[in-house]
Amino acid sequence: MSTSALYERLVDDAGLFPPTQLEMAAAVGRHRADAAAGDPVLSHRFLCPAARLPELTAELAEADRFEVGLISPLEWGTLVDAHRRIAAEGRLRLVALEGPLPAAPDLVTGVRQAADALKNLPYGPPPGFPQHVEVPLTEGWEAALDELVAAGLAAKVRCGGVRAELFPAVGDLAAFVCACVRRGLPFKATAGLHHAVRYRDARTGFTHHGFLNLLLAACRAADGAAADGVEAVLRSTDPVALAAEARAVTPALAARTRAVFTGYGSCSTSEPLADLRALGLTGARPRSKTPTDRELDA
Repeated sequence: MSTSALYERLVDDAGLFPPTQLEMAAAVGRHRADAAAGDPVLSHRFLCPAARLPELTAELAEADRFEVGLISPLEWGTLVDAHRRIAAEGRLRLVALEGPLPAAPDLVTGVRQAADALKNLPYGPPPGFPQHVEVPLTEGWEAALDELVAAGLAAKVRCGGVRAELFPAVGDLAAFVCACVRRGLPFKATAGLHHAVRYRDARTGFTHHGFLNLLLAACRAADGAAADGVEAVLRSTDPVALAAEARAVTPALAARTRAVFTGYGSCSTSEPLADLRALGLTGARPRSKTPTDRELDA
């Protein structure tokens, strides 16, 4: 069975981030191994904070060629410095940029400040270069999405983290997905999406959103489902039903969905592949875990 377009280049490598939080040498080694394996579910995009670019450069081998998703404050000076560092390093290619809203009185003002910083860089990104702004699901978030559309930027939503309040309520996440689909606004997700299907972690007590749940929520929204239908699939903990729905997604719907939900960052690159194989949704070859890609509990 080949890998469906629904899952192609779905998972960015966020190995530097919690809870796995690999040391740079281990993260680079794992990314290099993933690149050699070439699984199509992985984007083979290495997410790196701007402040850690010198560490990344120091760990690269001469033959390495890494596509970098830069994680950075959306502030002009920081962005200029990071762009220059990457441009000077022939083994790195900047392929995406994402960051949190700058501190501002409200979300719309924050988006405008981010947009100003991004458009005034000394070397602008090529057409289609993804620039994701993380929008918290607090008061005014829909107006912030409108501002992103006007600025030609994309959205980013946080789905979890090290504290319970970082996990958005199902209804709020469903509303966000529907709002992005209505606007044709591309978005990516970050944090907490450790497994395909929604589950409760026994150690922390946190209930995690499933990445397959989120993907199918975007499918339903793209197919015209009402908000309650989108919310229902986000709540599902039934792997059999979710896998059956995923197998029924047509190529046309998969393309419409992935034009909006562009992917998510995962600190593990083996867990998403293992989950999709276990559900019978990909035909990727089994891959042994590296010593640095341990099982995740949170």
